[in-house]
Amino acid sequence: MRWPIALHVTGLILLCVGLCMFLPLVCGWHYGDSSVAPLFLSLCVTVLAGVFLMFSFQRPKPMVINHREGMVIVSLGWAACAFFGALPFALGGFPSFTDAFFESVSGFTTTGASILTNIEALPKGLLFWRSLTHWLGGMGIIVLTIAILPFLGVGGMQLYKAEVPGPVADKLQPRIKDTAMSLWKVYVLFTVIQVALLLCGGMDLFESICHAFGTMATGGFSTRNASIAAYDSAYIDGVITFFMLVAGVNFALHFQLFRGRPLALWRDPEFRFFGVLVLVLTIVVTASVRGSSYPSWTGALRFASFQVASIISTTGYATADYELWLPLPQGVLLLCMFIGGCAGSTAGGIKCMRVMLLFKHAYRELFRLVHPRAVLPLKFGPKLVKEEVLTSIWGFFVLFIVLFVLSGLALTAMGVDVLTAFAAVVACIGNIGPGLGEVGPVDNYAAIPVLGKWVLSFCMLLGRLEIYTVLVLFVPEFWRK
Repeated sequence: MRWPIALHVTGLILLCVGLCMFLPLVCGWHYGDSSVAPLFLSLCVTVLAGVFLMFSFQRPKPMVINHREGMVIVSLGWAACAFFGALPFALGGFPSFTDAFFESVSGFTTTGASILTNIEALPKGLLFWRSLTHWLGGMGIIVLTIAILPFLGVGGMQLYKAEVPGPVADKLQPRIKDTAMSLWKVYVLFTVIQVALLLCGGMDLFESICHAFGTMATGGFSTRNASIAAYDSAYIDGVITFFMLVAGVNFALHFQLFRGRPLALWRDPEFRFFGVLVLVLTIVVTASVRGSSYPSWTGALRFASFQVASIISTTGYATADYELWLPLPQGVLLLCMFIGGCAGSTAGGIKCMRVMLLFKHAYRELFRLVHPRAVLPLKFGPKLVKEEVLTSIWGFFVLFIVLFVLSGLALTAMGVDVLTAFAAVVACIGNIGPGLGEVGPVDNYAAIPVLGKWVLSFCMLLGRLEIYTVLVLFVPEFWRK
């Protein structure tokens, strides 16, 4: 392991994060709130730390990042972002550094779990930084960085494979720099469109930007205590519902759409599965809450579609307290927490592609019991799925369940009730945010014990980096030559 390379690139990442703090600093200065000093000091510390690492560990020429170094850089980079991203919160009056770190890692991993009991009391500069961490983490601060690395003579494909959500990393362009820039252009375009539409719905510019950041990143941090319910607007609900679903779709397909290939969406089997699943689950929830919670079909559809889109895209915005609903719709939303969005999206969860392939593999094994000699290649659309990809998916699923169980038991050992403990774990590993019990849609994570917050912070990093990238660092063979 060549640590100078890893630390040099980590320094570059921190430099980018530090410079991004200038935007909330300007916001705080504009509103004249108390966030200016914490943000300015945090900006200086983060930039200096980044510059120190960059110049203390000079890169060799030419510098080629191998697979192992890519894993270390991604994990170290995200941990460093969460640590330095917590400085504005810690200096801005958060109760403890644990709470500040939890809020920061929740932002960068686009989880949306918060310890704040009164969000609206936070200065606007810190609220903006809170939402900006979502937006940076959504497409990936690492992907942004690898768009710059080629100019410095650094190969970035290893970083892209390690960071991009999903079991397969698609190269949209021959050069990885062009791929990263293509993804960011689509990301920025959707964000700008949503900001404009929210402005038309009555939100001011500050709230429109913050909620667009949270939507496109499938993060869920809101500027209001009651989240999106505070606006009580069917128009705003509809706009955010649409863009949550957009953000839950593979961004490579959006890129193809803007290239004039609209059929690429429908031809993709994962997109069809995701679309049909959202439709079916929305119908089930709408029928379940009609009459029991909402007197009209239109009201039931409005709130049901929003909550289904919010949970399955792992955004975590709320317009209703679904813990007051009947058990069936709550069970459907719990199922959505595990499934998540599409591979290649900003959503978390197990991902639809993995769920589809797991079902296909299970059916193939049943078929083999009837026809033991049958040769049954597994396909995903027209593509033949390699056995090593399927093995990787099974490994991911097993690790997901094991971590879910162990982390949930760890929280119960700290005195957290069973429902809250396991709901909090799946909400954090799946990067969803709200769960059930004491961490439901109208609650927060403030009551979780200090050690429990660190466990959940680790779960959020595991979920955002697809588990393998982090856990492989704990395998002894990884460090051997």
